[in-house]
Amino acid sequence: MRILLVSDTHVPVRAKRLPPALLHEAERADVVIHAGDWVDVSTLDLLERGAHRLVGVFGNNDGPGLRERLPEVARAELGGLRFGVVHETGPARGREARCAERFPGLDVLVFGHSHIPWDTRAPGGLRLLNPGSPTDRRRQPHCTYMTLSVRDGALQDVTLHRLPRR
Repeated sequence: MRILLVSDTHVPVRAKRLPPALLHEAERADVVIHAGDWVDVSTLDLLERGAHRLVGVFGNNDGPGLRERLPEVARAELGGLRFGVVHETGPARGREARCAERFPGLDVLVFGHSHIPWDTRAPGGLRLLNPGSPTDRRRQPHCTYMTLSVRDGALQDVTLHRLPRR
């Protein structure tokens, strides 16, 4: 199972459209996970049409149209692993322990908000992944997204993709 992780797309505020490489990955993925801050309902519509399966949440910059269609926290079993998705997890310091306590029973937690790629493990084994942003790098050197595979109930091939500067 191939999974695309994306967050903080901020279309059309930070970019007029999603990068072509990201859209290509969305078409190839079995599941697209979006961790919030879509900003525009048309981006949700685009990914819903193009993805085989979409799991998403709203973020702090998402208005009523997105909040009506998306939860604050989403959960999905994918390839035998229990995934959770949330936009905000609070400060980096203490994140692993805080998330392990807040989200017991998960194997993987995908989050966004900071625009900073993140890949760590919490006590007890919870994997925390933040794909960064494909449209707004902020203080990061590149805009980013992640892909991964799930095989035999295990995460494999977790890859951070860097997009060329616009």
